[in-house]
Amino acid sequence: MISIRGAITTDSNSKIEILERAKEMMEAIITSNGLRIDQIIQVLFSATKDLDEVYAAVAAREMGLTSAALMCFQEMYVKGSLEKCIRVSVLAEAEGLNAQNVKHQYLRGARGLRTDLIETDLIE
Repeated sequence: MISIRGAITTDSNSKIEILERAKEMMEAIITSNGLRIDQIIQVLFSATKDLDEVYAAVAAREMGLTSAALMCFQEMYVKGSLEKCIRVSVLAEAEGLNAQNVKHQYLRGARGLRTDLIETDLIE
């Protein structure tokens, strides 16, 4: 079992953009790690307080994640932190994936959140 992390930013607090960005992030995680939807056990989404038009989990359901447990949370507010950001933790049962070869996905404005992963090649 492996946990895969990711984050992505939106330009606006709109239902359409939140869903598009959540799908973009989930598709990147699935594709880069060679996952199938049925291998995903649980997905935890968080969003900054300025994203409140729709739950990011709706995007996952629309992608066919109907058996996985999905939950959404509000990200803890920290002064000066990245705005309009959706974060995710995906728990999957995937043979061959481990902490050394998993590909976490930090996209768009969220790329700077985990520069340590870029340096170790654990992020695409």
